[in-house]
Amino acid sequence: MLSVLHRARKSLGQIAVIATAFALSACVPGAGPAPSAGSGSGKVQVALLVPAGSGQASDALLAKSLENAARLAIADLSNVEVDLRVYETAGSPTQAAAQAQRAVTEGAQVILGPVFAQEANAAGVAVAASGVNVLSFSNNPDIAGNNVFVLGPTFDNTAQRLAAFAVKQGKGKIMIVHDRNTAGDLGRAAIDRGVRSAGGSVVAVGNYEFSQNGVVGAAQTIANTAKSSGAQSIFLTADSAGALPLVTQLLADNGLSSTNTQFIGLTRWDIPTATLGLPGVQGGWFALPDPALYAQFQSRYSAAYGEPPHPIAGLAYDGIAAVGALARSSQTGPLQKSALTQGAGFVGVNGIFRLRVDGQNERGLAIAQIKGGQATIVDPAPRSFAGPGL
Repeated sequence: MLSVLHRARKSLGQIAVIATAFALSACVPGAGPAPSAGSGSGKVQVALLVPAGSGQASDALLAKSLENAARLAIADLSNVEVDLRVYETAGSPTQAAAQAQRAVTEGAQVILGPVFAQEANAAGVAVAASGVNVLSFSNNPDIAGNNVFVLGPTFDNTAQRLAAFAVKQGKGKIMIVHDRNTAGDLGRAAIDRGVRSAGGSVVAVGNYEFSQNGVVGAAQTIANTAKSSGAQSIFLTADSAGALPLVTQLLADNGLSSTNTQFIGLTRWDIPTATLGLPGVQGGWFALPDPALYAQFQSRYSAAYGEPPHPIAGLAYDGIAAVGALARSSQTGPLQKSALTQGAGFVGVNGIFRLRVDGQNERGLAIAQIKGGQATIVDPAPRSFAGPGL
């Protein structure tokens, strides 16, 4: 999961009948502050880079949904005028760079998008000398920094939230179980950092080859290691479109389940909703953005456009929310990094969020537990940030 969306991803074949391209860390109960697109008092020119023009219907659908969400956010602004200009990247880094340069030449003060990590990196490099910042829709931390921010939910943010909750619940002796691939390795590292930061301990690490045979062959060893290490929790990197259905079932078959060892998911275990019915994930925890706020956004979007938003469309709304909150009548030139990284953060359709000086983001996440095939919030998303940003 190197960016919010992959152009292609490996499959475990028949492991996950419920597999879907959107078993990603998308965004979406608990009551909270209503989404706000800001209340500045000026005019700002915003470039929106979308993947339309690639010839793929999925890219065209995503592009339109991002634009719709951005325009919905603009309609919510008070005392701020946003001149939104849309540029098609065709999902190409080369075209993304060219369109970013064009946007800056035409007066863009900030760029929202692109979606894919390589595009976002290319766009950032192309306009770095101009001082224009790029708020990409990627969640790949490798591209974050300098003038590029990632708006997508990151492994580190999710791992820290879940690890802190596990420690608070007295389940801070954690075994990490990860896919033996790039995404799994990144997830393992994020969990390790999150656990140590929360004051917990990583008591063991297990992994499996990213294949059906690999999971089957490793399950008993992983279960035995969890038992001998005294792990109170198993923190898994697997997602619904990959190994999650099989690995959780096989661990349960080998004597591990959330009835005796807490299962924790780095990915969204409610996407698709059929995942919630899997026997192996019952009792498990996962993190998600404020569901009540996202439900409001879904309802408003559907009423305005006659169809539900794409799972990551809310990131475009969040980008406009941040820009709108910062716009001032005297604002000329690029929106400054110091303003974008203000410690108080912003409120978007997914709850509170703030941008960090290293280009990554922090999001206020809720913790859900799966009970009887339903996701129940056991720890609501925070309403504000407790301390300064990083």
